Amino acid sequence: MQNNITIWIVFNLFVLFLLAMDLGVFNRKNHVIGVKEALSWSAFWITLSLIFGAGVYYFRGVQAGGDFMTAYLLEKSLSVDNLFVMLLIFNYFKIPQKYQHKVLFWGILGALLMRGSLILVGAALIHRFEWILYLFGAFLIYTGVKMLFDDGDAEIDPDSNLLVKMFKKFMPVTREFHDASFFIIEKGKRCATPLFIALLVVEVSDLIFAVDSIPAVFAVTQDPFIVYTSNVLAILGLRSLYFALAAIIDTFHYLKYGLAVVLTLIGLKMLAKEFLHDVPSWVTLSMVLGALGLSILASIIWPPKPEEHTVVEDAFLHEKEEDEVHG
Repeated sequence: MQNNITIWIVFNLFVLFLLAMDLGVFNRKNHVIGVKEALSWSAFWITLSLIFGAGVYYFRGVQAGGDFMTAYLLEKSLSVDNLFVMLLIFNYFKIPQKYQHKVLFWGILGALLMRGSLILVGAALIHRFEWILYLFGAFLIYTGVKMLFDDGDAEIDPDSNLLVKMFKKFMPVTREFHDASFFIIEKGKRCATPLFIALLVVEVSDLIFAVDSIPAVFAVTQDPFIVYTSNVLAILGLRSLYFALAAIIDTFHYLKYGLAVVLTLIGLKMLAKEFLHDVPSWVTLSMVLGALGLSILASIIWPPKPEEHTVVEDAFLHEKEEDEVHG
């Protein structure tokens, strides 16, 4: 038991160290993250995750190593939808690109805390009430089917967000940005800036996505450590992935169908766990890789028509035009 606690502490201290280095050293100054820099950081986070997965494989065996890689890939894939929403949020609030990294940094730090709490609660509930797994399975099938038939016309309206409304009742919000500050003192009163409201909406959106992704990972394994570490490592690389893919993310327009198939199949696997409990982890991993690979291949073979812009493409083009106008 003592070793288990030590591993949890060491892992979290290592994550905090990486986050401190990220914001305090490598990104201390606000600047626009270029594609080359974003790709370099994405490669770093993915390599780090693969090394960690190899460590799980070496110290805990083939099954645990396979479970981690499957859970990591699943969480990483599901986070793509989160990138769409982040882009729309930044466009809605007209967040300058040089401040977006700071919002994403604190947003992801909050997401780690929220997801950690959800995972611990979920693990405790599953341990006590195993039948909850069947509810998770049914929810994943519902989510997969809904995603399959969703038209993809996402809308972001923070003004109707209940949490944002409640926050504005307790603290005034300025209309203008004040560099990269979340809060300022104006006329003797502490006020929030639009940058903080954007952060608040990012946190809420991640919580909504976590409700989908965490049950999916519990379908792969009920080991809280693997569920948690795969979530954390997938989210840590989300910032760099956002800047690397924001301009081309809609190229993979069939990816959502691959994700829908993955969620539905994993939900079915969870419902049939009494009959499929001996299925090795590599089968699940192959299923996830196959569905995602085919959807990406289909996107490349049948690209979207140039004249048909989606909400996300329009958001990116508008954001780019705003940045060109203002500097």
